[in-house]
Amino acid sequence: MDKQKETELEKHEKQEVVHEDGAERITDRPVFRPRADIYETEKAIHIVANLPGVDESSVDITLEKNVLEIYGRVVPQAPDDTTLAYTEYTVGDFERSFVLSDEIDRDGIEASVKDGVLNLTLPKHKGVQTRKIKVAAAD
Repeated sequence: MDKQKETELEKHEKQEVVHEDGAERITDRPVFRPRADIYETEKAIHIVANLPGVDESSVDITLEKNVLEIYGRVVPQAPDDTTLAYTEYTVGDFERSFVLSDEIDRDGIEASVKDGVLNLTLPKHKGVQTRKIKVAAAD
């Protein structure tokens, strides 16, 4: 395999979370940093994160000060009476955090999960929403 293809594959592999503060985990399962797309509209910022294996009952979203934290738990599923012989996909939980600006209306944040995809809507305060300013001709 050439170097460019290896680099492309590495970009798409799941990245395990590494805490900069040196904190240790209390579980022996890996925790991955989910990929996310962030886009902005006139009234809100939207975050779409891939959390395969996570549903609405196994995701926790907390907001403390300006930090929005997402934690998704995955329950490994295997057919009964089987033994894993080989695996190319490691099952683990998901963790991601975002620092929010003061433009976000914290009371209006909404979240939904469908088929392992988390959608977060972070509405902007009305005072910071984009508005068009009419320009008049000068006399």
